[in-house]
Amino acid sequence: MPELVRFARHGNVAVITIDNPPVNALSPGVPEGIHASLERAHHDPEVEAIVLIGAGRTFIAGADIREFGKTSAEQMRETLIHCLRTMEDSAKPLVVAIHGTALGGGLETAMAGHYRAIAPLAQVGQPEVKLGLIPGAGGTQRLPRLAGFLKAVEMCAFGAPIGAPDAVASGIADRIIEGDLLIGAIAFAREVAGQPAPKTRDRNEKLRDADSAIFAAAREKARKTRRGQSAPLAAIDAVEAASKLSFDEGMRWESERFEECRRSTQSKALIHAFFGERTVAKIPDIPADVAPHDLDRAAIIGAGTMGGGIAMAFADAGIPVLLKERDQQALERGIHAIRKNYAGSVKSGRLLQAAVDQRLSLITPQLTFEGFDQADLVIEAVFEDLAVKKQVFAEIDRIAKPACVLATNTSALDIDQIAAVTKRPQMVVGLHFFSPANIMRLIEIVRGEATAKDVLSTAMALAKKLNKVGVLARNSPGFIGNRMIAVYGREAQFLVEEGASVEDVNQALFDFGMAMGPLAMLDMAGLDVLWQVQKQAEELQPGARRPLVLEHLYRTGHLGQKSGQGWSKYVENRKPSADPEVAALIERTAHGAGIERRPIAKEEIVDRCILALVNEGARILEEGVALRAVDIDIVYLNGYGFPPWRGGPMFYADTLGLKNVLARIEEFEKQHGSKLWAPAPLLRGLADAGRTFQSLDEETRLSR
Repeated sequence: MPELVRFARHGNVAVITIDNPPVNALSPGVPEGIHASLERAHHDPEVEAIVLIGAGRTFIAGADIREFGKTSAEQMRETLIHCLRTMEDSAKPLVVAIHGTALGGGLETAMAGHYRAIAPLAQVGQPEVKLGLIPGAGGTQRLPRLAGFLKAVEMCAFGAPIGAPDAVASGIADRIIEGDLLIGAIAFAREVAGQPAPKTRDRNEKLRDADSAIFAAAREKARKTRRGQSAPLAAIDAVEAASKLSFDEGMRWESERFEECRRSTQSKALIHAFFGERTVAKIPDIPADVAPHDLDRAAIIGAGTMGGGIAMAFADAGIPVLLKERDQQALERGIHAIRKNYAGSVKSGRLLQAAVDQRLSLITPQLTFEGFDQADLVIEAVFEDLAVKKQVFAEIDRIAKPACVLATNTSALDIDQIAAVTKRPQMVVGLHFFSPANIMRLIEIVRGEATAKDVLSTAMALAKKLNKVGVLARNSPGFIGNRMIAVYGREAQFLVEEGASVEDVNQALFDFGMAMGPLAMLDMAGLDVLWQVQKQAEELQPGARRPLVLEHLYRTGHLGQKSGQGWSKYVENRKPSADPEVAALIERTAHGAGIERRPIAKEEIVDRCILALVNEGARILEEGVALRAVDIDIVYLNGYGFPPWRGGPMFYADTLGLKNVLARIEEFEKQHGSKLWAPAPLLRGLADAGRTFQSLDEETRLSR
């Protein structure tokens, strides 16, 4: 067994080093090791002070998340709490030395020390809320005693870390150590040796600043920015408890709230998503030794919304990029949009002008293919038309060097047909960025029949370098995301034909947790684009019921946000408002088609839209378009505004129980026909066996 915690003595200072690579997580054995080392220091008469430090690149990045779901989790937390109490009760001054990060349980550990020395670039935080949890080892009780309620509420309820200067200014840390942290911490320990050791739990001076307005404002912010999530509100409650209860009573209050959160479906969903982002990066048939290509320079064809956003993503990652357009006017439009986006970042304080200037210098606008023969990657981002894309690929195939990766940004088209016009289909891959490409984290990486493994490895590495999440999809119409969103949008349109209002449908899914309602989403995407997609879908499924109103909207210039009118009106700040003209159009169209209109409950609206996603997702899985159910979840969490605290459509189905999901889909099949609602065989098989999509993923993982 490795020694997770080491003890050494530097003269009159004991140094306790946590050595649990890669991030010194508080795994079983670490709290016990700290406790044992403290006991050793206490019984050593030569030791007058103690330093606690982390080996490697960080102090403690947090608890071991894999342990949260185990039956032993509560006992492990109690062990940590006991360890921290031992630290705080030490009669010999204890200096905690922080480098890298002290997050979650790491900050809780640091706050149990008597003093905190911090490296200039270190960060501290309580990010548990991002996993549907609250601090569970005293974080909500010690933090307000050090930093006050305003800072404690912000850190515990919203999870953003703070840097060393802020940590010192707020009282969380005592001093910044320039140079060698261990040497500085030992010197600090010698300064305080022999002095009374201040216990954080006894520091009550900042508790006098309790103000109900702080907690009320935090709750309002949480309801807006963490809509539907319970952990932020629980964190605020726990911090507020420090203003009303003794430390020990507050600890009990925190423990109860923590356990409620840990057992919640929301926390399980967020932890599922956390590990899911790591799982999707693994492609089973690509060995670890398949090296990705170096991508030192890139080129993009098309400077429109997508091409410009992709260029910004590359510049943000420090990769030089050529950006080509067909004419000067289109090129100037694209560069203007890029400059405007960066100007917004400067105005909001997210970037300094110097950083923007440096990024803009990496983007070379041009009208020719000059320099494309030196690019390691060429991305086509032109209009979503197969013939146009084929023409572009035939041209870049003649220009690009043999080792160049050729990528298409298509959102739905057949990349095998695109690759077929080249002499190197093995170098062709789909890189479906999501708009705005400089912000959205998802890239669907589409594998063609001939795509080489090293090209896929390169695409995955690129996603990571761009700070995005790459999810592999097999070539199929619409891939994962847009194939599923088609049935989601289909049901939303059917619902308004059958009697629900546009506002009813949008509100029901917004209340479910989606970033926006489905019809609002269609308006944002553009009804001209959706009309083309719908026509393609009808060709794939002849004879099935099709939405009727979209064509009328398209023909009358209702194109969505871009025209100010779509399913809703858009007047100020692109906020939707009801459009009586559209409501009348829907009613006329439904009447003309003989559709009986009726009141539709919110529950049916949600089930029709979300379970359509689930059923199509099951088909995608059984066809091998997606590798795993979690891949689908990550696509929807990062690309389509699915609420993270529900874990994605497939995880959500598991929480409902697949037998219940199947029964509801069978109801819809009876009402609306098998062409639209026949249950996916995979879904039926899992439900009949009492299994889940997660169990299928685990079985898949174990078989490889």
